[in-house]
Amino acid sequence: MKLGLVIDTDTCVGCHACVVACKQWNTSGTLGPLTDYQPYGKEPSGVAFNRVRTYEVDTYPNNKTINMPMSCMHCETADCVTVCPTGASFKREEDGIVLVDQDKCMGCNLCAWACPYGARELDEAVGTMKKCTLCVDRIYDELLPEADRQPACVITCPTSARVFGDFDDPDSEVSRLVRERNGHQPMSELGYNPVNHYLPPRHKPHAETTPGTPLPSLTERFKSWIGKSVSR
Repeated sequence: MKLGLVIDTDTCVGCHACVVACKQWNTSGTLGPLTDYQPYGKEPSGVAFNRVRTYEVDTYPNNKTINMPMSCMHCETADCVTVCPTGASFKREEDGIVLVDQDKCMGCNLCAWACPYGARELDEAVGTMKKCTLCVDRIYDELLPEADRQPACVITCPTSARVFGDFDDPDSEVSRLVRERNGHQPMSELGYNPVNHYLPPRHKPHAETTPGTPLPSLTERFKSWIGKSVSR
């Protein structure tokens, strides 16, 4: 079994609901409080497992804003595990999830330097490294209804841009999405073989054109808008 996430960059709207849900669940979960630094000050910060990065992709005439939620990729070749001097960072054989043993971690930051995705954060209040666990305490909780045994970020996503599943199962939804939508691994050239995959945005024609025709000039488009009324 190889558990992970598929994230659809075509439907992610960058609302940060996944960020909030992740913070809330993990603050009340097995890792204890995730520290906030000056939350009401001029420069609030804190420990978060999931952060949304936003980019503008220039593919004129179909320019698009791309939102990329970034968290631990649970790499198959996880250098964060290799460099850990105490064995605190480890990859589970049964499901491929990468975790940090809080009792062994000494906060040396070597794993954070080894991670190319910026997925690990030192909790300065307790002096240990923390990261996404795929909500391991939730997905195996048999007291929850089966439909709720998913990471908090997946359940809360309003556009269903996040999908959780087993990449070792060729018939799973995550495997199907990767096949059908050409899902890719971020920075695959590094050889870490991250489990999480991203679905690229679809290239949709401009709303004012028909396929195969050039986009009218801005002047022509302005002229076409003048005097038009909008029914409300």
